[in-house]
Amino acid sequence: MSHVLRRPPLWVGYLLLGGVVALACLATTGTLHDTLLAVVSCSCAVAIAVGVRVHRPVQPRAWWAMAVGMACWGLGDVLYVVVYDVGGSEAYPAPPDVAYLLAYPLLGASLLALARKARPGRDVEGVIDSTILAVGAGLLSWVFLLAPALQTLSDDPLGGAVSAAYPVADVFVLAMLVRLTSAAGARSPSFAMLCAAAVSMLVADASYQLAYAAAGYAGNAFDPAWLAAYLLWGACALHPSMRRLSDPGPGTRRGELGGGRLLLLAGASLLAPATLTLQLLLQQHPASWAVAITSAVLFLLVVARMWTLLRRLRVQAEQLSALARTDPLTGLLNRRSGDAVLQRTLSRCAQDGSDLVVVLLDLDHFKAFNDTHGHPAGDRLLVGAARAWGEVLDGTGAQLARWGGEEFLVVLAGVDPAAVETLLERMRDVVPEGRTFSAGAARRGPGAGGDVAALVATADEALYAAKAAGRDRTCWAPDAVAAPVAPDAPTATTVVPAVPARPVRRSAEPAPRG
Repeated sequence: MSHVLRRPPLWVGYLLLGGVVALACLATTGTLHDTLLAVVSCSCAVAIAVGVRVHRPVQPRAWWAMAVGMACWGLGDVLYVVVYDVGGSEAYPAPPDVAYLLAYPLLGASLLALARKARPGRDVEGVIDSTILAVGAGLLSWVFLLAPALQTLSDDPLGGAVSAAYPVADVFVLAMLVRLTSAAGARSPSFAMLCAAAVSMLVADASYQLAYAAAGYAGNAFDPAWLAAYLLWGACALHPSMRRLSDPGPGTRRGELGGGRLLLLAGASLLAPATLTLQLLLQQHPASWAVAITSAVLFLLVVARMWTLLRRLRVQAEQLSALARTDPLTGLLNRRSGDAVLQRTLSRCAQDGSDLVVVLLDLDHFKAFNDTHGHPAGDRLLVGAARAWGEVLDGTGAQLARWGGEEFLVVLAGVDPAAVETLLERMRDVVPEGRTFSAGAARRGPGAGGDVAALVATADEALYAAKAAGRDRTCWAPDAVAAPVAPDAPTATTVVPAVPARPVRRSAEPAPRG
């Protein structure tokens, strides 16, 4: 039985081959060590370029900027071999530093572009979060890296400036990384490898700079972290999931403050007192002004973050309230809200002695229309009818609600049946798709008893009568149809006019059920 060896995925093959070279690098010293390190860093840029060509990500410019940034880093490693190992120079700064420093803005810009793709528009929360972490990390850089570097400016201005540029660049890349992690929610393998690569690079950078500032360290103890960063950065671009790395995850919402991010922000906010405590433990002169300024800035940023969170919670509460009140399809009041409106209107009419009319509408043969044309067409009919009826009733004081299915409720206060009939005829004229509706109306006169449920039940009886009588008509409940005006009645007497009959859409008293 023959076994066919399957070629590993591109990213796995790169990690395996790169890992072999990295181990050989760590097993050697001197020029060979630095040459193998340069080989790995240059391969990272090549791997990113290959990943872009093979997988064609949705944000190719960001990945190309990343490839150029890593190419600058690889060029720096190559120049390091040429200048220091081959040339025997001991100058600082040197050409490798130019290439290294060019890599940081390109890498930071690529992370920012991916973040902006994942969350377009104004991302105030993401900016605040990344600024909080950058300010906290900036304090550490200032106290332990920047301040010592700036003290050498008078003796070596160029060297001091370059030494100060490295920690500033690290803080910038860290801020962009936080911005990306707060925006992109895909959490794919490519995303995880990219974050691990950036963190490994930043840790190696900061550790080396701290060791160099403390004792002029120039060994290879931090090379494993740099090698891991190179390999992970290249592998993340070769993994197929890189093409959608900047997609927001399904559970990621703008402004979301999860447990992990909350802990990260809390830790960043505590960096100011932690720095002061560390300086006291090391018996160093405390950077009082730096700690005080950083604490104030972090406090203001945290307050701003809480304000954005409260504002978003308020907006979400309003949206939930609106969803609870309205029908999601038509945007009208839902049945619960219609009940509440009817109850308030009934109480108001009882106080001021005005009439209250309740009308239940039902689109005729809606089920047959839905079955024939499909549910999307049925939904469009409901939405179109709701919009058209809302325009007819606009300015009349009437309230329109979706009562359920194809039934709608109209509540009118202080309107006589003749005016209601006129409104209903106008509503019939605007029903989309040439459809019709049946209506049942019930009136509660001044001083009449009854409650909301009884009034709606009466209108429902009238609606049933309208359907039984042939549809496309309005039926009034018996107590809502007044006798016509008698010929000898005093002209000052107000009588509710009888609902006029129509050839097709005629008013009728409800027929008995059954």
